[in-house]
Amino acid sequence: MAFLAVLVVGGAALAAVATSRTELNRATPTTAPAERPPVVVVEDLPILAVRLRASPFMGGVLVAQGDRVLFRQVYGAADHQTGAPLKLDSRFRLASVSKQFTAAAVLKLQDDGVLDVRDPVCRWIDPCPAAWAPVRIHHLLSHTSGIPDLMARPGWGARRITPATLTELTTDSTAYALQFAPGTKVRYSNAGYNLAAAIVEKASGQPFEAFLKTRLFDPLDMADTGLGEAAGLARGHANLPGGLAGQDRANVSIILGAGAAYGTLDDMLAWQRALHHGRVLTAYSYAQMTGDHAPHDPEARGRFRDRQWGYGLFTDAIGRRVDPALDDRQIFHTGSWSGFRNLVTWQPDSDITVIVLSNNYHQRDQVLLIAQQAIAEALGRPIPTAMAR
Repeated sequence: MAFLAVLVVGGAALAAVATSRTELNRATPTTAPAERPPVVVVEDLPILAVRLRASPFMGGVLVAQGDRVLFRQVYGAADHQTGAPLKLDSRFRLASVSKQFTAAAVLKLQDDGVLDVRDPVCRWIDPCPAAWAPVRIHHLLSHTSGIPDLMARPGWGARRITPATLTELTTDSTAYALQFAPGTKVRYSNAGYNLAAAIVEKASGQPFEAFLKTRLFDPLDMADTGLGEAAGLARGHANLPGGLAGQDRANVSIILGAGAAYGTLDDMLAWQRALHHGRVLTAYSYAQMTGDHAPHDPEARGRFRDRQWGYGLFTDAIGRRVDPALDDRQIFHTGSWSGFRNLVTWQPDSDITVIVLSNNYHQRDQVLLIAQQAIAEALGRPIPTAMAR
């Protein structure tokens, strides 16, 4: 009976995913680079410009409405220790903003007919624990698999600083029992996205990084985006008792599918424009990526209960967390790792993109507030001045 219950719940959760493809346009999009705006300072949001100049914010901000850039500027040091300043084309670690690349890679393979998000994970992961039989790729991408996250496991402190391959990470995950029946709860899971990256490798026959480069980054002329280490990376920082300090132990190998990407303000704008305007995925796969896959879960905590859980993206009125509030629907993801705090959000009703990349881990509230101030000024609304309490 318990097994049947799992199947019933899992089947209900996958019903939305199984929408007939004839109901949506499945024509393969033309992934080609659009004309890129010149990378120059733009400060056509004067209220935001004044506030940022007077603030301690470290990082870069880009705001666009449609293809028009309204704001592009950077503040502070790329490396506090050396005093090297940030540049408009500085590369930032994107942290969990990277998850949308992993989700898009899986969906690209779906559009190619190589796999389907309804596939059992055990079709692609071998050896595969018997307990994973009901787990689908969909569950990995929607954080509903029940596979324990990296940070919820014993020995996380040692694992965080120890380099690992995708194969080793997969082996680590297979050692743990499921926390809940797949599809019955939503729990944020970096482990699920590492497994999704392993599936991309198996299904494509390419290393994960190579697949992202050839199928996503190169076609969109995202030359400053990649995985791991690279020249020109800003240094992450944290506000410690002794003052601002660099954070040097990134070890993104353990979050290869969950948060290992780096990129620039303008590469992220190119990505957002392409993704949300039909130049990356078919309409069918894009609808899955931006849909709501969260089961009813009364145990979900705080703001996680209200947001819609897509694949590598969330949808929510996150502007309600500032004062005065914005009720606009936004499709977004945040990121935090090794001295970085990021928010990339898109307000679809007015086609406003805001990219806030900070190389200071302890600027979480500032990053959210700046993004909402930008949207408010672009729309002529009252400007938020503080976090809602």
